Amino acid sequence: MLLHLSDPHFGTEQARPVRALKQLCDELKPELVVVSGDLTQRARHSQFIDAKRFLESLGCPYLVIPGNHDIPLFHLPRRFWRPFHRFQQCFGSLEPQIETEHFFVIGVNTIKSHHHTKGSISLRQIEHVAQQLQAAPAHKHKIVVSHQPFIVSPHDDEAAKDIPRLMLPALKRWSACGLHALLHGHLHHSAVYDLNQYFLLGRPHPVLDIHAGTALSHRLRHSLPNSVNIVQDDLTIQRYDYEDTQGRFIDKKILWQATSAH
Repeated sequence: MLLHLSDPHFGTEQARPVRALKQLCDELKPELVVVSGDLTQRARHSQFIDAKRFLESLGCPYLVIPGNHDIPLFHLPRRFWRPFHRFQQCFGSLEPQIETEHFFVIGVNTIKSHHHTKGSISLRQIEHVAQQLQAAPAHKHKIVVSHQPFIVSPHDDEAAKDIPRLMLPALKRWSACGLHALLHGHLHHSAVYDLNQYFLLGRPHPVLDIHAGTALSHRLRHSLPNSVNIVQDDLTIQRYDYEDTQGRFIDKKILWQATSAH
C-alpha cells in the first residue's frame, strides 16, 4: 500500500497529528510514502529540515515533490533565480521516480516561479513522463504525482484556475501509456474522480485523480480535519482522519472502491 499525504506545511504543523501520523505509519507499514507538495509554509531552511526529519523518522521509503509554498514568496531574487534551491538541498530531484512491489510512481514538478498558485506542465515533461510510463512493468500500477489537481469540483471556480496548463494533452498522452492514477494536494480536501469517464479517454480501466487533505497543518479549510489517504494494492482508496479525542488517524471513509470500477 501507499500512504499518500499532502500539504503538511511544516512551520504550521501540529505536534499531536505529527505523533499520530508516525503511529499510523508504524501500524500500516506502507511500501511507500508519497507527499504531493507544500512540505513547508514559507520555504525556510528550518522548515525543510523539519520536514525531512519527519519523513526520515517514518522508517520507510518516501517520494516528495514541491508545492507552490516550497519556493520563496517574498524574497523575489531567490524566487526567480533559485526557487528550488532549499528543496533540492534536502530532497534532491524535483521529479523523482520510485518503483515498489505494487507501484511505479513518477513525480512531476508543476510549480513555476512566475505563478503564485497555478500549475504548469511543459511538452518536454509530457513526453518524458510518457516514456517512463511505457518503460514501467506492465503488472504494476502506474502513478503520477503533481501538486495541483487535474480536476476539481464543478462548483469550485476558484480552484479551477490552478489546474495545470496543458493538463488535458498530458492526461491523454499518459493514459494512452497505461496511467492508472494521479496523486495531488493543494486544495486541502480529499476526493477521487475517474478522469477516464469525465474526459471520455476510452481507456479499459479507470484513471483516478486522487486528492489528499492537509496532513499536519492547522491551516484547515471548510472545517475539515487533518487527513491522509491510503492507496491499497488494488487501488481502493481509504481516507484516514485525525481525531483529536483519540489522538489518532482513524479509517473514516472509502473514497474509491476498486470493485466499483468493474
